[in-house]
Amino acid sequence: MNDKLTERDRYDVRAKNLLNSALVDDVKCFSKSLGSSTCPLHLRSPYTYYEALLEKHIQHGCRVLEIGSGTGANTMLMLSNGAQVTATDISAYSLEVLRRRYTCFPDLQTKVADMESLPFKDEFFDIVTSAGSLSYGDPALVIREIRRVLRPGGCFIAVDSFNENPIYRFNRWLHYLRGNRSKSTLLRMPNKKTIQAYRDSFGCVEVRYFGSIAWLSPLMRLLMGSRNTKKFIDRFDNWCGVDRSAFKFVMVATKTTPTDKETHEH
Repeated sequence: MNDKLTERDRYDVRAKNLLNSALVDDVKCFSKSLGSSTCPLHLRSPYTYYEALLEKHIQHGCRVLEIGSGTGANTMLMLSNGAQVTATDISAYSLEVLRRRYTCFPDLQTKVADMESLPFKDEFFDIVTSAGSLSYGDPALVIREIRRVLRPGGCFIAVDSFNENPIYRFNRWLHYLRGNRSKSTLLRMPNKKTIQAYRDSFGCVEVRYFGSIAWLSPLMRLLMGSRNTKKFIDRFDNWCGVDRSAFKFVMVATKTTPTDKETHEH
């Protein structure tokens, strides 16, 4: 079995467990498992920034494609802004959970899809989004497909892990050895080369990095609590202008035309 099927089966099992429990229809429980609220306070900043970008870019009636949507933890904000959202994932059972959770949104569409080969027309979407899913596809294929389905001037908004800091790389390798992730997701995790590939393809890319010293958070939380730890980590990031040492990044890549690309470069 290849890694892609391994990951699909992993998420299918989680989704089936949800479908077989009362939690899937528990609105109060579901509301606590949305977006940035699912993250510990001291690691929340990249996700709140991602959500702010969604609020900024997604307008009523926008055609939005979410890749790697899973059970819909990050889908609510797009729907509540009045967008026409198409949520995709390789796990059919995860999408079934998502549909059950968002039955009150008639414009929501779901489709089982591999982000390496998206089953949509060229230049169909205004915005493509991704929260933590970029490791699940070959970067070159994913970039090609995202750019293909975006209209000119449309943008790709993503939050994901960053794999340059040796401390975080070591920790992720341990997760692989423990069977918590597949080898391909480890090897495909975004890094500086990935960001450069988006720059080369899209032309206009803005990136913000987070969590340079997040690896110290267990000790910091003991000494100063979660709230102050978050403030300290955020201030350190702003002071240092982190990139290679970051834990997470948030990116907006805008699809430019050749003329736009030349203007941006000059």
